[in-house]
Amino acid sequence: MTLVSKVTEVVAAPGSKPESPKPAQAPARSVGKALREVAATVVPPLVGLAVLLGLWELACAQPGAMLPGPSKVLKDTWELIAHPFFDHGGTDKGLFWHLAASLKRVAMGFSISASVGILLGVVIGQSRLAYRALDPIFQVLRTVPPLAWLPISLAAFKAADPSAIFVIFITSVWPIILNTAVGVRNIPQDYRNVAAVLRLSPIEFFAKIVIPATVPYIFTGLKIGIGLSWLAIVAAEMLIGGVGIGFFIWDAWNSSLMSEIILALVYVGLVGFMLDRLITFIGKKVAG
Repeated sequence: MTLVSKVTEVVAAPGSKPESPKPAQAPARSVGKALREVAATVVPPLVGLAVLLGLWELACAQPGAMLPGPSKVLKDTWELIAHPFFDHGGTDKGLFWHLAASLKRVAMGFSISASVGILLGVVIGQSRLAYRALDPIFQVLRTVPPLAWLPISLAAFKAADPSAIFVIFITSVWPIILNTAVGVRNIPQDYRNVAAVLRLSPIEFFAKIVIPATVPYIFTGLKIGIGLSWLAIVAAEMLIGGVGIGFFIWDAWNSSLMSEIILALVYVGLVGFMLDRLITFIGKKVAG
């Protein structure tokens, strides 16, 4: 028996200490765990999407179907998908430019609504008198549909872009105001007592007490607001015209291009999803 065989028998003998795991096994387990987590996150949505597309294809494959199936949408709109950056002048542009124009309007209107909404929310959250005076007005105005503001904004601004930005602002500002106000009113009294003992100025109280304590409420309002902003701009652009994803959808409808409408709706949904995730990410960074 060779020395190697004897050593192997001793190691494998009962009562002997087991072999320590090889150093490469721990990284392998980590990689396997990470892959399982990725699969658990990615696979269910992909399966759900495949089922949805399959049912859609079957439903639209029937004779007399009014809407195109996924395969026909892909075939009809492949040039738009493959070439999103073309610009032939006027409104004859790729989908990238339509989405960029809409996002620019949303960025401007939402920035204004976020600034105004947070400041007004702090004011009515801090002052019972301001809350009693303004809350009923806000509750009434927030129920007005976005497009109902468009004639007023067009009459006031006499131009399409400022009118669209105003519609975004007036649609998205209410949840920001109300959620911020709720957050301020729910600040623990101990925090206020500490601020009084330290004699913090109003600016210091706002920066060191109000903002940190109300971040979850503020970003809840911002998430709702960004969703409403994206909804409002698509609807407003259908009426004001010009470059924008809303106008693209309306123009496709007038030309009876259903596949292009469906493609645009997919892009609208994806952009709305990314905007929501962006606000969530920023909220976590601010709160963290």
